[in-house]
Amino acid sequence: MSEYKKMTKVLLLSVILTIALIILSLFQDMTGQIPLFVIRCILSLAVIFLNRKIFINGLSPVIHASFNMDTLVSLGAAVAFIYSVAVSIINIIYYKGSTEYIGESELYFESCAIILTLVLAGKVLEEVTRGKTSNAHDDLADMSAKTALLLVNGQEKEVPVEDVKVGDIFVLKPGMSVPVDGVVESGTSAINEASLTGESLPVDKEAGMTVCASTINMSGYLTCRATGVGADTAFSRIVQMVSDASAGKSAISRTADRICLFFIPLVIVIAVLTFIVWMISGVGIGFSVARAVSVLIVSCPCALGLAAPIAIMVGNNVGSKHGILYKTAQAMESTGKTQIVVVDKTGTLTTGNPKITDILSTENDMEHRDLLLSIAYALESKSEHPLAKAICSYAEKRFVKRLETTDFEAIPGKGIRADLVISGIKRTVYAGSESFIGECLIGKGDVDPEEYNNEFSAVIRRLVAEGKTPTLFASDSGMLGVIAVADEIKEGSFAAISALHAEDIHVCMVTGDRLATSEAVGLQVGIEPDEVISDVLPDEKAAIVEKLKETGKVAMIGDGVNDAPALTVADSGIAIGAGTDVAIDAADVVLVQDSLITAVDAIRLSKDTLKIIRQNLFWALSYNVVGIPLAAGCFYKAFGWLLDPLFCAAAMSISSLFVITNALRLFSFTKTDPSLYESESEEDEEP
Repeated sequence: MSEYKKMTKVLLLSVILTIALIILSLFQDMTGQIPLFVIRCILSLAVIFLNRKIFINGLSPVIHASFNMDTLVSLGAAVAFIYSVAVSIINIIYYKGSTEYIGESELYFESCAIILTLVLAGKVLEEVTRGKTSNAHDDLADMSAKTALLLVNGQEKEVPVEDVKVGDIFVLKPGMSVPVDGVVESGTSAINEASLTGESLPVDKEAGMTVCASTINMSGYLTCRATGVGADTAFSRIVQMVSDASAGKSAISRTADRICLFFIPLVIVIAVLTFIVWMISGVGIGFSVARAVSVLIVSCPCALGLAAPIAIMVGNNVGSKHGILYKTAQAMESTGKTQIVVVDKTGTLTTGNPKITDILSTENDMEHRDLLLSIAYALESKSEHPLAKAICSYAEKRFVKRLETTDFEAIPGKGIRADLVISGIKRTVYAGSESFIGECLIGKGDVDPEEYNNEFSAVIRRLVAEGKTPTLFASDSGMLGVIAVADEIKEGSFAAISALHAEDIHVCMVTGDRLATSEAVGLQVGIEPDEVISDVLPDEKAAIVEKLKETGKVAMIGDGVNDAPALTVADSGIAIGAGTDVAIDAADVVLVQDSLITAVDAIRLSKDTLKIIRQNLFWALSYNVVGIPLAAGCFYKAFGWLLDPLFCAAAMSISSLFVITNALRLFSFTKTDPSLYESESEEDEEP
């Protein structure tokens, strides 16, 4: 904030000197004004010196035939001052300070000072706005740990956070800020991750889970192993992304810049022509200079230059508060133009972690279901298959007793068999696919092949149609039942798809999974079967996105390595933050939270930012279309309408103020409320 403090001091001095000039101008009708001319000239010169940066920035590029926002202000203030000095010298030399001459040739010393003071006030306001948008990051930087508590030879040692290396073991006590990224080695606690995700609810942590720098340990004692330090922490990358995006220029910003480059020389020509026309009309040099200065001042395209950058800067900072990171200004702009969203399935719509959805025993009562689960737990506990882990995890959470097995055998690609005791009787049990169970049962015991097919084939077809993977269980005396497992739908997926549809965005799913599973998941989240493309390889995903781009702006949302090509090809690649580094690197937008609903917020925030930019540009251009003719005096003879240079300076500042305050409205952005799009399909029901 040192720059802001310096600007504030200069503004305060400029205001004091300007007020003094205004007071002195009230004595213009007094006789013997030579000392007043000199004092007013000196005070005005002092204001110019204080604001010399405006002149340096505005006039130095003119040497290279280039222009910027300060050029018109510099020219206007310089012309006003030089004219006033010339009039004062002529008056002192030829008219001995006579008030009669000054009455016909108005001085603009105070006008020059007021113009510069108002422009500086606008720049201070802009700096305040920049400070406001970066407050969140300043606060987070203050929260970041300055030291870390390392565990060295069993002893705790406090060291500067810069000295922590990857692999070091550090300790987190209640209330401590996490110094670096790491993995929990031991202990349990709750971590406040609001600095990264924007979510206020603490997240429970235990061994094997990650912790991130700048988050806060709320309760327990943890020992962690450092995995990311310095600029490699998640928080540091977030700050860098936001900084890069705010500093960059979008296409609409570059368009505004090109308008300014054309507009500024045009205004200078208009000002010169205005002066010449009024001089020819015989109104006098004072009036002619006033009109030319008014044109230069009122036309200053500060508002036009601020229109896009200030909105993008605010939008990026609002996004970071809500866990949305636009890597570039261009990414923010393109995301808001999205017409088609392509979503991956596993890890994006679903958690990627299978869970039990159905337990169907031969006898539909709790006792037989519990027995089936006990048998399944006994068999699957010896298997390494992902579906087996889902069954075991479910059984362990319900404290199911695991039966002892003997003679365990795994048949690759088919299933497993083992011997165990059921109700005091030793049985051979089987688990696996329908064909494998059929091979095991048919011809054994009293099982009738026709009855077996009729009873369970229909159930299996229904489960498969629902996107579930059924595992059949049987003993040597017949069928025991079926347990179905499916990839769990992420909380909020249905709400996210519904919200995208509400934004009039077309949504389709592109996945490498099989058709039946993909369509079933699609129906659960609100995507129709004809919008599901399955059995797709990574390079094919990219080709599909490329094809869709022919019909509209496409955003690809994914999380895995296989999504990276499509994320790169899409107009906007949106990576779920919990995904792989490859996906995050390939994307244009990163969602810190592992939630698809945040993707809706990313699109909405981008749309709102674009709307603000367009409003700002419309205002800035409309202001100049109206202001320039008035300042030039085009309506003076017909209606007596004129804009004084002082009023022009005020109008210019008000125009910039409008653009800034309009951009600040983005701070009122609210996240999408999933409850508005609730569905029974999202309820977590017991199988």
